[in-house]
Amino acid sequence: MKANEHSLTRQLLQGKQVLITGTSGFLGKVVLEKILREIPQIGGVTLIVRGSRKYPDATERFRAEILSSSIFDRLKEKGADQLQRLVDEKVHCISAEVTETRFGLSEAAFAKLASEIDVFVNSAASVNFHEPLDQSLKINTYCLNQIAEFANLAGNIPVIQISTCYVNGHNRGEIREAVYGPAGTHVPRDTAGHYDIESIFSVLEHKIAQVKASITEPKAREAALADLGLAEANRYGWGDTYTFTKWLGEQLIRKRLSDGTLTIVRPSVVESCWEEPRRGWIEGVKVCDAILLAYAREKVSFFPARKAGVVDIIPVDLVANSVILAMAETLQAPAAFRIYQSCSGSRNPLRVGRYVTTICEEVRVNWEKYPRLCRKQPQRKFILVNKYLFVSAIKAVQAALRLGQWFNPVRGKQPSKALKMLESTLKLTGIYATYTSPRYVFNNDRLMDLAERMGPVDKALFPVDAARIDWDEYFCDVHVAGLNHYGMEDRETLASDAETGPEEEAVPDQGLENGASPA
Repeated sequence: MKANEHSLTRQLLQGKQVLITGTSGFLGKVVLEKILREIPQIGGVTLIVRGSRKYPDATERFRAEILSSSIFDRLKEKGADQLQRLVDEKVHCISAEVTETRFGLSEAAFAKLASEIDVFVNSAASVNFHEPLDQSLKINTYCLNQIAEFANLAGNIPVIQISTCYVNGHNRGEIREAVYGPAGTHVPRDTAGHYDIESIFSVLEHKIAQVKASITEPKAREAALADLGLAEANRYGWGDTYTFTKWLGEQLIRKRLSDGTLTIVRPSVVESCWEEPRRGWIEGVKVCDAILLAYAREKVSFFPARKAGVVDIIPVDLVANSVILAMAETLQAPAAFRIYQSCSGSRNPLRVGRYVTTICEEVRVNWEKYPRLCRKQPQRKFILVNKYLFVSAIKAVQAALRLGQWFNPVRGKQPSKALKMLESTLKLTGIYATYTSPRYVFNNDRLMDLAERMGPVDKALFPVDAARIDWDEYFCDVHVAGLNHYGMEDRETLASDAETGPEEEAVPDQGLENGASPA
């Protein structure tokens, strides 16, 4: 940027103290890196970091598991000493727990922290699609009570809540940056537009208590609570527990901060960096990569999908830029409620058929370039099949297996391995159908308007528009290579140390990769 060019975002964030949760997760790291690299005027960044068994101290864990990430390699190029000085000057870590009252801090420490913060960015979440319902509610929903309390104590400071476009559940058509209700069970709404989530909480907590009372064995109880979460999500109109509890979280914090400043940023499927700080940088395996990895390992060669549907993928650097622009705007124009969707569907639609063909053919033809993804060349082309025909066929085979099992005196009523596989396949089909058989298109006109309002300098510094992406280039030259280099390396080196916690953006439930596939 030339010396005479002016960044409104830098100006608005100059000297401000920002608190961020979830920096041990994928998106949180990218937001932090971008702030440190492009907004040197920032007053400081406070991170809530939950201590782990290996690193009980927040600062120790930050240096060992966050600052050591390859996402910071570009900053390290300027010199390790310079990065260390920047971190020492700008970053402060607090050992805390966002799901606990006052984040687990004393009343005095909580009040002191609140007095020091100008903007709160909540990126904490568990994105496990099949999380036990009580845990998913605790991490994705109820913790927002503590965040709202903090924001009010701090003087109604702005809150940026990171959500997901998929809070819109099974609603169809064009999905705009607005509040949508459940597509399943009707939920009343008051005159202020707030849904009656208290009655939902009452029902859910009653069912959770029933499960806990009836099942005492820990693993069986956890599995039952996970199944309960999925069943309740489906009943209300969502495909998985994660998106259901994130919708509940949106409604909760919107009601708690009805007189404050709240911006909800909803990304779609977040994937590897398009441009910054490293093309293709990714951490772990994300939603759409589960099927690709299963195909690369020859565990699956077909899956139910709607070829004409628009699969919505957005590079993580564009999402991070959206968060930063939203932060700046809340300081310029407080006392407002806003929703921005960081997505590609309306700006640069990508059809499911084109996506699957492009990415799987890249792996099949150039498999030797991706040794961590592919152990050998996939022999079959990936085939998309009609979801309803697929499910009908699976259920028919399932019924035949059950009938055969019933008449088998040796096996009795114990489910066979094949039957368990089919049940897992049906469950995965239900979860992934939201992404592979979409009947919606996410719109982000409001985010585009925000980018325009922030001016040409910030449009260049913090780009958010997916229209600039060439999908063939992204998948063939950027994403698959990045997944092989960064994503698989992370999985191999960090798996033994992984401790998914409330402040982390956990890797989704990758059942396909683990063998529960229709192949």
